[in-house]
Amino acid sequence: MGDHEAVRRFAAEATVETDAIARARAHALEIGANPISPEVGAQCAVIAAASRALNIVEIGTGGGVSGLWLLHGSPRATLTTIDKEPEHLAVARQAFTDARVPAARVRFITGRAADVLPRMNEASYDIVLIDADPEGAIEYVEHGLRLVRAGGTVLVPRVLAGGAVADPVKRGPIESAYRSLIQETQASPAVLGALSIVGEGLLQLTTVADPS
Repeated sequence: MGDHEAVRRFAAEATVETDAIARARAHALEIGANPISPEVGAQCAVIAAASRALNIVEIGTGGGVSGLWLLHGSPRATLTTIDKEPEHLAVARQAFTDARVPAARVRFITGRAADVLPRMNEASYDIVLIDADPEGAIEYVEHGLRLVRAGGTVLVPRVLAGGAVADPVKRGPIESAYRSLIQETQASPAVLGALSIVGEGLLQLTTVADPS
């Protein structure tokens, strides 16, 4: 095991999930929902806590895992969760119920992100988490940046595609989409961006009030 892999393994083993999130993860995996890793979840929780988020949107429920992590960081927040798979939303709904999250604090929307996001109010959210189709990542991030307030944050997990994005030989649609997303956002004066390599990777984009 190389040093880099040892660091990743240590970070994974050092992250502790609550019982509610662990149960949600188990149920999500049963239906193939592919939730975010505990390491990425913990980072999302810290960002939610640091920003004192009150209004959060997530695209892709992950069976409730990502939403529970976000609410773990900001217990007073209201979460809107969007997914095109009704089964994933149903499992997420049960996960929030089991975690005793008040029903009024979670809104569930069934539909494709490309159809739902254009209808949402701009500059109305503190955090937008995008865990959806990689090929549409740039489009979803553009919507996410429109939806967050000045100083709000867009979070994109899985941007390293299992390490494939760092391999220039790999030029598939997923690798190309994530490379373009990282390059374009890092060069943009409208956002402050950071790329975490823990877990499956997490791109963090915080909007600035005056890009000039």
